[in-house]
Amino acid sequence: MTQDTIERHTMAVLVDNESGVLARVIGLFAGRGYNIESLTVAEVDDDAHQSRITIVTEGTPQVIAQIKAQLDRLVPVHKVHDLTVEGPSVERELALVKVVAKGDRRVEALRISDVFRARAIDSTLESFVFEITGASAKIDAFINLMRPLGLSDVSRTGVAAIARGTALM
Repeated sequence: MTQDTIERHTMAVLVDNESGVLARVIGLFAGRGYNIESLTVAEVDDDAHQSRITIVTEGTPQVIAQIKAQLDRLVPVHKVHDLTVEGPSVERELALVKVVAKGDRRVEALRISDVFRARAIDSTLESFVFEITGASAKIDAFINLMRPLGLSDVSRTGVAAIARGTALM
């Protein structure tokens, strides 16, 4: 692996849950031209008023190190964990996928959804809305198979990730 190799990293950032924090984190990425592939945010500790931001980004090892260092210096940031390098972790994403189809295409969409363990959470005579969870690659594969069957809309949550085992944030 060379210094120029582009790597995908998932970072978990514990921050104060207050106005403007997300804008500051995003501004750090935008101001330096770093791309965010996925971003999820939710309060994780009501008493301490803290939120967890999960960011998926790509860059060379040097760029990833810069991102981590710059995030760590932001005042409302308490912890920055690079789940990609700190040990085993679990990543999941949720997507809602709408397929408009009739006849054989409708039957095929149901068959494929069963293989992917997607659930039909809404159904009309001409459409389905499927709920699917899993790794981003699984969701990408499901969406690609639904395209020729009448895919009409997709809503994705972004990646949620957590370290495996006893490791704490």
